Amino acid sequence: MRTAARLTAVVAAGLVGGCAWLPEPPPPVPTSVVPSVAAAPPLAAAGTQLSPDGFDAAQRMAVRIRNIGCGGLSTGSGFALDEHTLVTNRHVVADSAELQLSTYDGRELAAEATSTAGLADLAVVRTVDPLPAAPQLADADPQVGDAVTVVGYPLGRQLTVTDGRIMGAVTDPLHANLGEVLVTDAPVEPGSSGSAALDAEGRVIGVVYAKNADDMSFLVPVSTLRAMLGDDTAFEPAPTCG
Repeated sequence: MRTAARLTAVVAAGLVGGCAWLPEPPPPVPTSVVPSVAAAPPLAAAGTQLSPDGFDAAQRMAVRIRNIGCGGLSTGSGFALDEHTLVTNRHVVADSAELQLSTYDGRELAAEATSTAGLADLAVVRTVDPLPAAPQLADADPQVGDAVTVVGYPLGRQLTVTDGRIMGAVTDPLHANLGEVLVTDAPVEPGSSGSAALDAEGRVIGVVYAKNADDMSFLVPVSTLRAMLGDDTAFEPAPTCG
């Protein structure tokens, strides 16, 4: 498939900032921190590929992430892996002094420890407080044409669900992952980095980490996620900015 040369990681610089197309540098980030607020009511399940039960499970496992770094504030998304572990992107938690986590119902969670993978744009965050629900990981990567639903917090705002199809696989154009990544036409925005990509049964088939100028989204495949989680040496404690 044709892949645009210009890509960007979809993490938002500030709550209202955008992200620059690589290789241009990102815009300046604010130096002040915007206080957390309760999440807006989640979108209804109508119009998505998920069943009502699948939608309820998806919104309960999605987590909004605010990365308070020494240079400012950025936002991303994540999803529960188990009661006290969530998955997101390495670049979402990079250079962090503090991570603020919140659920679809506005509940704040305390982060305990963060680890990042060396061979994929993945990170795991341990939480002090229990996460509402965790999804099932798919046994295998999806095929071209399979349905995909992305659940996350674009721009650090309300929970959003977008649908699309798997368009193919390509060697990671950002060189952030080892091997191939998946391409989907499911729309994402800055702040969607770390969102779960689900199949029609609500199982995780990938993790959003980037998009290109043609609005194609890129996913770390579930096979890579499973391989990283099964390797005791894959994750190391994340460095902080201060």
